[in-house]
Amino acid sequence: MLNNNQAFIGCDKGYEEAKIAIYGAPFDGTASFRPGSRFAPSAIRSLSFGIETYSPYQQKDLDELNVCDCGDLDLPLGNTKNVLDQIESYTLKLFNDKKIPVMIGGEHLVSLGAVRALARKHSDLHIIHFDAHADLRDDYLGEKLSHATVMHRIHDIVGDDKIYQFGIRSGDKYEFEYGEVHTLMQEFNLDGFADIAERLKDKPVYFTLDLDVLDPSIFPGTGTPEAGGITFNELLDAIMNLNQFNIIGCDINELSPIHDQSESSTLVACKILREILIAIGGK
Repeated sequence: MLNNNQAFIGCDKGYEEAKIAIYGAPFDGTASFRPGSRFAPSAIRSLSFGIETYSPYQQKDLDELNVCDCGDLDLPLGNTKNVLDQIESYTLKLFNDKKIPVMIGGEHLVSLGAVRALARKHSDLHIIHFDAHADLRDDYLGEKLSHATVMHRIHDIVGDDKIYQFGIRSGDKYEFEYGEVHTLMQEFNLDGFADIAERLKDKPVYFTLDLDVLDPSIFPGTGTPEAGGITFNELLDAIMNLNQFNIIGCDINELSPIHDQSESSTLVACKILREILIAIGGK
């Protein structure tokens, strides 16, 4: 565990008592446009002290919840398979220790390691995916393991009609055709998100949030910005509905702090992480 003054604000509880465990996956080894998301976990922790632990939106305080910040995994940047294996192994440890794993990426491929671990424990695992990009390519420049293929690889694990995608506004023709057959895709916005809570009420759910689902006017600090995204308030409304789901794990990814020197994107990520932790930990 990190020292208390290095942990995400309010997440300094002991490991044994913690219900939620945060860990960082600082990897951007397949970034195809602008790398830099490997620096996100440390940047988020550092700037978290610029926000309060109390959420006026949910009227709860993060400091009152049992959340432990376990620090970052020591990931080898040149070995993608090893990276995913380490993430899978650590996520499985957290699950076996009865924690809800919350991962801070890193690029979006890191989600695959966590999903692999939780799918070993839950054969009926469902995925909620917020993103600007479909990430459904079968390969990208010949590589099967890429941030551009992560949802295709996850579909290989969970199968049809288990992946709910929202906010998608970018991808090649194949990805949209693939999604039409194999996933449940809501293009451009988060319409219908609240309506799926009843359908997934008792299902184990993994929530993966690619922060570039936000419009780049709100969140420019990302590796592949896409115009036309959702607003912060739209994302916040959705996050506050997470308490309607059986969330067994989640991640936020694709903050690239070096691409927003104002640090506003990092502060947005901090606030979003706070709200996610309160939503899933304050049930």
